[in-house]
Order: sequence, then C-alpha cells, then structure tokens
Amino acid sequence: MKLNEYGVTDTQPIVKGLDLARVIATSHLQYTIVTDQGQFQAQVSGRLANMAIAPEDFPTVGDWVQVRLPGNSSDLAIIERFNERQSVFLRKAAGRRSDAQLVAANVDWVLLTTALDANFNLRRLERYLAVAASSGAQAAIVLTKADKANDLPAQLAEVKQIVKDTPVLVCDATQPDGLTALAEFMQPGLSYAFLGSSGVGKSTLINHLLGSDKIATQAVRNSDAHGRHTTTSRQLIKLPNGSLVIDTPGMRELGLVDADVDATFDDIKELAKNCRFKDCTHQNEPGCAVQAAISAGTLSSDRLANYQRLLAEQDRNTDLRGKARENAKINRMFGGKKQMKAFRKEVQQRKHR
Repeated sequence: MKLNEYGVTDTQPIVKGLDLARVIATSHLQYTIVTDQGQFQAQVSGRLANMAIAPEDFPTVGDWVQVRLPGNSSDLAIIERFNERQSVFLRKAAGRRSDAQLVAANVDWVLLTTALDANFNLRRLERYLAVAASSGAQAAIVLTKADKANDLPAQLAEVKQIVKDTPVLVCDATQPDGLTALAEFMQPGLSYAFLGSSGVGKSTLINHLLGSDKIATQAVRNSDAHGRHTTTSRQLIKLPNGSLVIDTPGMRELGLVDADVDATFDDIKELAKNCRFKDCTHQNEPGCAVQAAISAGTLSSDRLANYQRLLAEQDRNTDLRGKARENAKINRMFGGKKQMKAFRKEVQQRKHR
C-alpha cells in the first residue's frame, strides 16, 4: 500500500515528526487513514477537538491530514493537523438541526447520480447542481437505470436543458457494456464522489466498476421507486483502474448550507437583467422578462419556482448556521450566554472601580 496510489497532489509542508495521510473511512469520531507506513485507525488530537466549533471542523473522507503515528500498528494514530481542502461537499444535517454535515472532501469530480425510473426528478437534480457548484469540484451527471426509463430521449433532453455544458453519462447496469461511458470517464489517480438519493444505484455502479459485490445493495420499493438506505458510512475505495471513489449514504434530503444557486440558474439571472424593475420578484410585475419567457414556453414555471425556493432555503439555513456557530463559540469560551453576560458585567464593573 502506497500513499501515492490515493491521489497525492498535496504540496503543503509536513510538520517535522508528522506523516501525511488520507482519510479513507469515518465512523463517528474514529477514522481509517492511509499513510506510506500502511493503514491505521486514528482519532483527532485533543487540541483539534478543542478548537472545533462545528461538525465541518472535523475530518471527513477524502481529507488530507498530518498525523503522529503510533509505535505499535494496533494503536491509534493521532490526527494533529488538517491540510487545506481543495474541495468540500456540505449539506444541512437532516431534520431541524442547522449544523452542516460533511459529505466528502478533496474530490476532483462530484458524480451527481439520479435514476431514470419513476424516481426521476429534475428539481432534485437542480438542487444537487447548486450544491456541487460551490464545492470546488467539477460536476458530472450520471443517469442510472436506463432500462427503466419511461422515455429516454425526452428525459435526456430535459436533463441537458438544465445542466448546460456539464457532462452527462447514461448507465444501464443490466447490459454488459452499460457502464462503458462511465468507466472511460473515470481516470487513474483522480477522486470521484457518487452523490444521490437512496435507491439511484450508486452502490451497484461501484460494484460493477470494482468487478465484485463488495458493497451491499437493496432493491427499491415497487410502490414509488424510492430506495432504502444501504450504504451507512462513507468510504474511499480504490478501483482496479486506479480511480478513487467515495461511496456516500443515500440522502433522503439535501438541505442547502453552502450552495451556488445563481450559477445553477444563470439562465434566469440573465433573463432578470431585462426586467423593467431591478427588484422584480418575477411574480406579477409589468415588464417581467422572466414571466415573459415562461409565457413564450422557453422557461419552465417549475424551474423558476425551484430557483426561488432554493434561494429562500439557502438564506434561511445560512442565517441559522451563522447563529449556531456563534453560539458554539460562546459555549466554548464562556460556557453559555448567561456566563458570557456575567463576564461582560464583571468587566464593566472593573472599569468603573
């Protein structure tokens, strides 16, 4: 096992006494890392843990880290430093929490995977594109289950209309050559993250690329084509051709934390430049170029509605995330807002003595 097989492109200086490593799997706050000395289990140092104020301040799969290796290979290595991330994919934690959840880091390509069966959803694909646009990685679309497509040419045309120049790869795992385009697209030494909702076939694709059934799979529900969670943890896997892939758990929801909505809907942004009013909401204002495009049939009303929905969601979650990080800092420094107020009151009293 050599580290250069895991996509070494990092040129940041290594602190004396530490070794460069890549995180290839995570489970809670335990990590599996690869170094030139082999594979180790690891945990973050107390210093890093104390400095962390949010989930994204901890390692994730794909991270480059600097570690202190143990004298005994059965002992834990200690992650002492992070190297700067070249790309990172975040989502809002599921449910009502405002925390960000790390999905993958330092990937070259985000493979946005969606199925062509009854679960085909353009609005969901737009959501993934918005998050991928801000990740720092390049994006490609992987359309799976071509054998179950209702109207493949029409679906493909709809996808290409919203993704512009983003590469689109069609896969059919039931055919011997059904993954040829995907296999030829993936290059040795580059890192790829498959991202998509449950049941779109990410694990099946990776198994075919591996030539084995290393990753468990499950059938989707016949009633609505929705999938069941199969992958429950993130892991980086080396393919026979030298490519590196990150299999991630299927997502019931992809809450926006760090997204570039405008980049994904730049057609609407361009249209809006011709609206009569600069603050046009594209609803009922006279001279609205966006509504004119909808009337002319060159823009979908559903696409506009999704654009406005994603913008509102991003603004809301960004605000909540900022407040959550600020509260985390207060808790770390003072133990809570009550203690912070007491400290400030004491400082003011000292000034007037």
